[in-house]
Amino acid sequence: MFDDTGPRLFGLPPGADFASELVAGLRARLGDAPPEALARVEIYVNSDRMARRLREVFDKGPASLLPRIRLVTDLADPLTKAALPAPVPPLRRRLELTGLVSKLLDQAPDLAPRAALFDLADSLATLMEEMQGEGVAPEVIETLDVSDQSGHWQRALTFLRIVQQYFEADSAPDPQAYARRALDLRLRQWQDSPPQHPILVAGSTGSRGTTAAFMEAVARLPQGAVILPGFDSDTPDHVWDRLDTALTGEDHPQFRFARLMQALDMAPGDVRPWTETPPPSPVRNRVLSLALRPAPVTHQWLSEGPSLPPLDAAMQDVTLLEAPSQRDEALAIALRLRQAVADGQRAAVITPDRMLTRRVTSALDRWNILPDDSGGTPAQLTPPGRLLRHVAELFVKPLTAEMLLTLLKHPLVHSGADRGPHLLNTRELELFIRRKGMPYPQPEPLALWGEKRSQGDWAAWVGARFCGQERPGKRPLADWIADLLTLAGAICAGPDSKGTGGLWQEAAGRKLQGVMAGLEREAEHGAEMNARDFADLLGALMSREEVRDRDAPHPDILIWGTLEARVMDAELIILAGLNEGAWPELPGADPWLNRQMRAKAGLLLPERRIGLSAHDFQQATGAPEVWLSRSLKSDEAETVPSRWVNRLLNLIRGLEAQGGKETIAAMQARGNRWLALARASEAPIEATPVPRPSPAPPPGTRPAKLSVTEIKRLVRDPYAIYAKHVLRLRPLDPLMQAPDALMRGILTHKVLEDFVKATQEEPLDLRPDRLMALAEQIIGDPDQVPFPTVRALWQARMARIAPWFVETEVDRQGRATPSQYEIKGERQIPALGFTLSATADRIDIDGRGGAHIYDYKTGAAPSPKEQRAFDKQLLLEAAMLDEGGFPPLDPPHVERAVFISLQPSNPKEVLAPLEDAPPEQVWQEFVALISAYHAAETGFTARRALQKDSDAGDYDHLARYGEWDVTDAPVKEVLT
Repeated sequence: MFDDTGPRLFGLPPGADFASELVAGLRARLGDAPPEALARVEIYVNSDRMARRLREVFDKGPASLLPRIRLVTDLADPLTKAALPAPVPPLRRRLELTGLVSKLLDQAPDLAPRAALFDLADSLATLMEEMQGEGVAPEVIETLDVSDQSGHWQRALTFLRIVQQYFEADSAPDPQAYARRALDLRLRQWQDSPPQHPILVAGSTGSRGTTAAFMEAVARLPQGAVILPGFDSDTPDHVWDRLDTALTGEDHPQFRFARLMQALDMAPGDVRPWTETPPPSPVRNRVLSLALRPAPVTHQWLSEGPSLPPLDAAMQDVTLLEAPSQRDEALAIALRLRQAVADGQRAAVITPDRMLTRRVTSALDRWNILPDDSGGTPAQLTPPGRLLRHVAELFVKPLTAEMLLTLLKHPLVHSGADRGPHLLNTRELELFIRRKGMPYPQPEPLALWGEKRSQGDWAAWVGARFCGQERPGKRPLADWIADLLTLAGAICAGPDSKGTGGLWQEAAGRKLQGVMAGLEREAEHGAEMNARDFADLLGALMSREEVRDRDAPHPDILIWGTLEARVMDAELIILAGLNEGAWPELPGADPWLNRQMRAKAGLLLPERRIGLSAHDFQQATGAPEVWLSRSLKSDEAETVPSRWVNRLLNLIRGLEAQGGKETIAAMQARGNRWLALARASEAPIEATPVPRPSPAPPPGTRPAKLSVTEIKRLVRDPYAIYAKHVLRLRPLDPLMQAPDALMRGILTHKVLEDFVKATQEEPLDLRPDRLMALAEQIIGDPDQVPFPTVRALWQARMARIAPWFVETEVDRQGRATPSQYEIKGERQIPALGFTLSATADRIDIDGRGGAHIYDYKTGAAPSPKEQRAFDKQLLLEAAMLDEGGFPPLDPPHVERAVFISLQPSNPKEVLAPLEDAPPEQVWQEFVALISAYHAAETGFTARRALQKDSDAGDYDHLARYGEWDVTDAPVKEVLT
């Protein structure tokens, strides 16, 4: 195929359809050769997507035999495989390192927190693979000249010495070491007997040591050649000459090509075009080449910029989208992709920002467009992945109500059969837990609930499969895996089915089944671990896997990572998320070696990834139509444009003679048009806001019974009474009752009631220590308060008010004798058919028969003025008691009504204003209030007189609060 002698380097310009041009150039060079000549060709490409794309191009015809298409990471031919030991699977090596790191942390816990166990093991494995790929021995790291012999470096060396054993000659090779050995064997074979058939390396930049060495060897073969993607032929020689050292040029897009040419002793002029097809926009490529020159570039822009042709022609197919937010950016991109679908145009979004691609995918869903995402969905976020992680958590900690219902509602649980009744039972169980409370479900209460609902078998299955699954101590990894798969399968099958239900079905299930099978095979190499470590290991393994459904997505709407930019088979390329820190991504923190140490050791530098991203940017920006997209804000913070966008715009802006400013304005105008369309697509339909409601239901439907604690709500927010008692709506109870003021109040009432009763039997018990003993017994009960921290806080709160309460209790018992506790009472308004009910915390009777009403408040008590106008609880209880509303009590008069405020910072007694509001007057006013709300013309106004505008009500959303405010006049609506 080649008549000249090597080495041979060819290039394809930025923007070229790499696969199509590669095949076209190959066919042209073979010419009239017999059909089997093409079958003798070996082509090594950089990615699976490139390999698939090459096969697609060959399949389009003309009909021919196919060349052998392989990956540059697969360098072992059959003879090499026979001569080398099989490589160790990456999972096995990571499990081994996890065990070694775990032992090291057990011996020296101060080296690192145990929570970092798997991250450390994975980081060590990655470093070891890099050392093997770049041919760096552990001795090189050990002998680095580090002037700062700090404790950090000594700790790092402690970890690094763990991997030394894997570099020994008799050690089984890792995949990178295997590839390096395979390359060495192949190169020795080629020295003795170089292959005479064509071998091509296409689409790789040679950024890895093994790949670069392979490319050098192929370029020197009798029929070997390397085809470089995105080769910039517009870069002058004096710029190429500066791309010689890693510390100054590695972040340049053409740096790897310069290093390859240097290794082959070639000049840029020796790199020949693979085909004569011009790039989509040669002028634009010249502009990009100048913009991306290595620093300093300003003087080059001044000297070479004026020689550029008019910029409007170069940038006529480039759109600059500068969106106010990431959401606006995603929506504008989605609209452009929708237009591409309508026009039959093949479009690709290229970005390393996975959150942005998820936003775009979500926006496209409204038009039922599912893009072909090369990244897929992380396995741990798929239904089977989530289920396995939830089941692993059952081993770690006791089952909570939230965890139970999360599992019961999972789409794969009970998927073996009869899922409908299972969902119905789950709903009823959830309502029961919300009403009655079951923070930590146990088999016995579940069984009782199941018997009452005639669902004993289902409840027994729930208790057996979900409760009591926590596993203490360390166990072998194989045991954890077996228990996980057994339990997960049983949960998915259901009580009356065998098998595993839908756990391993669909693409995600098959992918996770393969992951678990691989973990089972390598389990013997894992160390013993506890439940928490196993759950973390499982999550880490699944996070590395991606699930893709190649049949479902739209074939012409693509989402790529930056590596796929080299395929370049789309007419429209959208480079999205072009902000500094996202593209290029910031280098991750290296826990082992800094930049200078990496350079001395011969390892990859952080700038390598920046340089690769720069090359991908230059390659993609040469497409027929290009979008440069970024958001001006991210999470309410201003963003900085990507350095390449910044350079490009600065160059164009400075070339006023070539219409630079007008060119940028045109690029922005094209982007602003799509932003305007995005805003228009989300413009809300104008609707008249609802008025402030004041519904007036028929008299027969109005509440016929209220408690004294609800009268305050009737005065302040009548609409809440209407919603609760007329519409019969109730706020949904929390799944797990929070340790809130209600729970604290209930327990505090219980403590004080039992304490006062005890002092009646034994007056000497009227002491703070006896009160605290009761508090410890009641509040400290885990069954009552299943929150250790809250138990301690509430007991400390009680300890602060105990001395004051005992001191004032002496005075209270000196005035009257406690008679009734938590006594229920009622008083009716016969003319209205209305009943007022109450439960008094405590009523004492003095020597003259007078009643003393007490109400405990764990918060602030209402002032006398507030009681007179709004909070009439004690005043109404006094009015009820005055008329015998609390049988068997029938005191001649009410002496006092007192709120006992138990705020730790300011405990005090607040008396009800009985002198200003005697019981008879209070009752008359109350009858007038109820009479008004039983009249057909009276509406239940929303938020009539709340204490503060910031107060929230349970029914504010139903009243559409926010469309109106408290300054609006209520609009009465007569209901029938």
